[in-house]
Formats: sequence, structure tokens, C-alpha cells
Amino acid sequence: MFEKITSFWGGSTPAPTPEVALQKPYDPTDPKVNPLNPEGLKPCCACPQTKSSRDECYMRYGAEADEKCKDLVQQHITCMRNLGFRL
Repeated sequence: MFEKITSFWGGSTPAPTPEVALQKPYDPTDPKVNPLNPEGLKPCCACPQTKSSRDECYMRYGAEADEKCKDLVQQHITCMRNLGFRL
């Protein structure tokens, strides 16, 4: 009888099912979870060539960068997705 009262007031919560407990969130930097990124690169360090080209384009064109740098942005997105990052 008291178990119902305790659970009603939040004293106990049901245990997660084994399937849910075993699932780990997707971590693109974990080589065990993401074989596309065997070095475990973090997003800030992945695709340095396309990232620097994209950044230079934005610095050069300022307000016009959205239009003029589309191709470089797309190349960087493609590179990141090829490493298993979800964008």
C-alpha cells in the first residue's frame, strides 16, 4: 500500500528497460560508435582545410559571404558528414 503512495509522490521511479539502458547516445567522436572517425576528432578539429577556406571567405566578403561562400560551406558540410557528424 505504501509503495503506491511513495511512487505517486515521486519517491521511486520505474527502472529503465534493459534495451534502453544499453543504448548509448550517438557520439561521433567515439571511434567505437562511429567508425567513420577513427581518430576521434571533435567537430572543432575536423576538416581543417575546408573550415579554414570557409572562414577566410566569410572574412573576405562580410555581408556578401552567404551568397559568395555557398560552395565552400557545402564542401565543409560534406566533409563533416563524411566523418559521421550529423549536421
